[in-house]
Amino acid sequence: MNKFLKAAAIGGIASLFVAGGALAQVVGIASGQPGSLGHNSGQAVAKIANQEAGIIARTQPLAGTSAYVPLINRGEMEFGFANAVELGYALSGTGNWDGKKQPNLRLVGEMFPLRTGLMAADDLNIKNVADLKKMAGDLKIASEYTASSIISFYIMGILANGDMSYADFKNVPVSNFVKGIQALGDGLVDVSLVSLNSGAGKKSNAQLSGRGGLQYVSMDTSDAALARFKDFMPAASIITMKANPNIPGLIVGASIVEIPWMLFTHADASDELVYKMTKVVAENNAKLGESFGAFKRGKPANMAPAHAMAYHPGALKYYAEAGIELGK
Repeated sequence: MNKFLKAAAIGGIASLFVAGGALAQVVGIASGQPGSLGHNSGQAVAKIANQEAGIIARTQPLAGTSAYVPLINRGEMEFGFANAVELGYALSGTGNWDGKKQPNLRLVGEMFPLRTGLMAADDLNIKNVADLKKMAGDLKIASEYTASSIISFYIMGILANGDMSYADFKNVPVSNFVKGIQALGDGLVDVSLVSLNSGAGKKSNAQLSGRGGLQYVSMDTSDAALARFKDFMPAASIITMKANPNIPGLIVGASIVEIPWMLFTHADASDELVYKMTKVVAENNAKLGESFGAFKRGKPANMAPAHAMAYHPGALKYYAEAGIELGK
């Protein structure tokens, strides 16, 4: 084949891909940095979308939600992950998105619930928020979270639950969630937010084994305390975990925070694409769990929790067909 014919053939193949439209489209999934929750979620969803739905999905590691939420809002990427609290703030331009509304975002569905709470070394004997309030003035707490500002709002919500604020503590600025957990293990702070059964939390728990390990600060489940918490975290809830010696922080049972971890898109995304993505996630929960264990906590029946943000029509189509109740 001479150079002219070879070039023509390549051009013809390329035009077929263009003519094929969505068949050749690579769907971007914003995923956070490698090792992050967003990255692990994105890798699992991209894999199942490719294998089971014929969606050519590729993850795009970015710095975090502050980097990729605006990209998805503008339609420059199709999908991403964030917790339901932050998406509510992004929609309204409040909280850590103060003055930066992202009105074009739409929900796809909950992947699984996140569970987190404030932790302290067991030898401090801080079992609940009432104990924490009594000792607050003498304690150092992780603050600011400059690279992941939503974490400060989690902590403000938990403190408000116990009728406290950051002003009651000695604040120690950290850059991100993991740094806050590491500061706890290193003894630089007395209190920090830690995800249930997280790798960083396990490491800090081991570092503090001589002090009895870590223990979650149990939250107040009364109506008034819940209302104060909801002022900061409207899309979150409080759940009670039984004592479990195999899980750091549960030396005794504790009431901690639960937040939906959501897949989201933008209003201009193809209805067909979002329908297919919703369907493949809902119908392949076991395979997703094999790729990333957190998906084992997810349930298709719980994929569409109530939220201030609207669900994309493609997702709604699947939920209607599958009989999945909205707002459950």
